[in-house]
Amino acid sequence: MNTKLIIGITGASGSIYGKLLLEKLVGLSGQLKDVSVVFSNNARKVWEYELGPIELASLPFTIYNPNDFFAPMASGSAAYTAMIICPCSMGTLGRIASGVSDDLMTRAADVILKEKRKLVLVPREAPYNLIHLNNMKLLAEAGAIICPASPSFYSKPATINEVVMTVVDRALTLAGLEVDSYRWGT
Repeated sequence: MNTKLIIGITGASGSIYGKLLLEKLVGLSGQLKDVSVVFSNNARKVWEYELGPIELASLPFTIYNPNDFFAPMASGSAAYTAMIICPCSMGTLGRIASGVSDDLMTRAADVILKEKRKLVLVPREAPYNLIHLNNMKLLAEAGAIICPASPSFYSKPATINEVVMTVVDRALTLAGLEVDSYRWGT
């Protein structure tokens, strides 16, 4: 129960990834000391368009305003363990790669990188252009983990939620959490 986790949700299409990630984290509370969540300015609009109204009041997490630079995650002294941005827009990914900390999410990602902690980015874009690829390369060289929202199918998922969970479970595992999910060959 030592993991302090930051969750970033951007305005990339694929809000269902963020929704199921938050729901899964509720079930992993025994592994978590703290979960702090930040939505980008466009994330709420895209979420409502794709999924309907956002209902976050029942979640046991602290939701921060994207312009709150006094939030704990804006400082390395808060000692967060990892950050997952899911879904991650290419705009957010590009700002992080360029060192532009113009909101709480990009500042928190910068802090995670400078503190040599786990930053898991789940880009939801296709196809990638050369700028996207170069930004991902730069971030991987800086220590980030790029986990594209590319689901796997060897577990034979039967619903959209099961397909999405193949990505969510992978991101959580990459962030250092123990997740009960399908494992190839076991």
